[in-house]
Amino acid sequence: MKRKQSSQLDFIVDKLTNSIENARSGDSFPTSISLLTSEEIKGVNKKSEWRFDWHNEINRSKREVFKLTIANNPKIIQGIISLEVKPDHIYMHLIESAPFNIGRDKTYFGVPGNLVAFACQYSFQHANDGYVSFIAKTALINHYIDTLGAINVSGHLMVINTKTALDLIQRYFQN
Repeated sequence: MKRKQSSQLDFIVDKLTNSIENARSGDSFPTSISLLTSEEIKGVNKKSEWRFDWHNEINRSKREVFKLTIANNPKIIQGIISLEVKPDHIYMHLIESAPFNIGRDKTYFGVPGNLVAFACQYSFQHANDGYVSFIAKTALINHYIDTLGAINVSGHLMVINTKTALDLIQRYFQN
């Protein structure tokens, strides 16, 4: 029998910000997170430089795919995250910043942190006390410990606990 391999996440938390921050001006913009629709998924593909197959992800059972947008600009997707509700935590399957939010010339800082903070908030909404887990690539384990306050439980498994979740939520979702 073929064993299912978990994806190792390799997102970079560029900066913990309040909401998301314009890389040039330093201005912060409030964000909204909502389910990614089948209509919106049409523009999220390899041709438009997204790395992951979000079409496949949105169709997987038990997973919910959310988009991050600027509150007053809901048509431009800043980042996407795929989550699964487990009995005692939220599992992050995939997370990706929009192509224009990656690299040296990115438009906005804070997209990955914002998405992880949302996963923590989502965990509280599902009575899981803010717990979030994910599998990290080896080279990024210390990065997630340093930037997110995640705990390396075993091997590549990372966990965000209640205290850290509350800190991230307070930073990104102050209301």
